[in-house]
Amino acid sequence: MKRSYATDLSDAEWECLEPYIPPPKKRGRPRSHSVRELLDAVFYILKSGCPWRMLPREFPPWETVYCWFRRWRLDGTWERLNAAVREHLRVRLGRNAHPSAGVVDSQSTKTTGVGGEQRGYDGGKKIRGRKRHLLVDTEGLVLKAKVHSAKLPDEDGIKLLLEAARGRLPRLSHLWVDAGYRGMGKRWAEAGMGLSVEVVRKPPKPVPEKVARTWAEEWAKEGRKVDWQRLMPPRGFVALPRRWVVERTFAWLDQNRRMSKDYERLCATSEAFIYAAMTRLMVRRLARA
Repeated sequence: MKRSYATDLSDAEWECLEPYIPPPKKRGRPRSHSVRELLDAVFYILKSGCPWRMLPREFPPWETVYCWFRRWRLDGTWERLNAAVREHLRVRLGRNAHPSAGVVDSQSTKTTGVGGEQRGYDGGKKIRGRKRHLLVDTEGLVLKAKVHSAKLPDEDGIKLLLEAARGRLPRLSHLWVDAGYRGMGKRWAEAGMGLSVEVVRKPPKPVPEKVARTWAEEWAKEGRKVDWQRLMPPRGFVALPRRWVVERTFAWLDQNRRMSKDYERLCATSEAFIYAAMTRLMVRRLARA
């Protein structure tokens, strides 16, 4: 009897995903393994983080699984699968299938010895590796992913991201970004893409208590009553408006051990794993609904 794993698709999840699977080609040798078995193997590697060659025997041979994963990466099946399931989920949530607003941010990740040539040093985060640039909707669902060297500034990375998404998001008209895009990146998105861009900045640094009391006392002498505690922004973590959505998406991706670092030789493989991880997450939500 075949052993089952927690990453395997349930019958309800497979019913939600099966309509979007591309049909087999009429020419060539027929598949010796079902698509469901191949997807279960890919989701197991994604969640467990194991190398391809260490895939358990309950799954198809690792050469077969990798061959189909690579084939679906080259023909864009992973990205189309993510888009189709995302549109279905948005409709289920009562939203328009095509979003009109999105959030952009990047995440610098370390690479390993097989990281390939697309590696660099991010001086801001002090990380040598790659950057994952994401464009997500207001629900945190990935609209477009772009992986590139970490040495590339965010203002240049957003150009690669939006150029790749051009024409695929017809209703997109507004973006929320952080202060790293406030210069050339913001102006290029507005002029080149026709988008309205809003920069969400961090709250001001906390004011020392003594300074806040002094200001309150001076204003009290002028007849203005101000509570000194209101002059002190909250300490600790503060969820920034809209920006927390894409940060939560990065947290969703980090729950997959394969994505704790960038283990891939090609940036396109990393992008395919991002689409696969989001597809798995959205299918689970559809099945629960």
